[in-house]
Amino acid sequence: MGISPWQLLIVLVIVVLIFGTKKLRNMGSDVGGAVKNFKKSMKAEGDNGEDGEDDSAPPESNDTSPKE
Repeated sequence: MGISPWQLLIVLVIVVLIFGTKKLRNMGSDVGGAVKNFKKSMKAEGDNGEDGEDDSAPPESNDTSPKE
């Protein structure tokens, strides 16, 4: 009991009628560019080290309590 091809086709036609082909094309290229940039940054992080952080910099303190 799943989604039949006819149901998918009907949903696709409704989406095209609502958004139009130009807007769908732009959305697809935006998503593709985002995925490409994400993969590029993940690869760059892997090349820089396992965690991608610079070990020479001192760790930042997350303590926000007032000093007395």
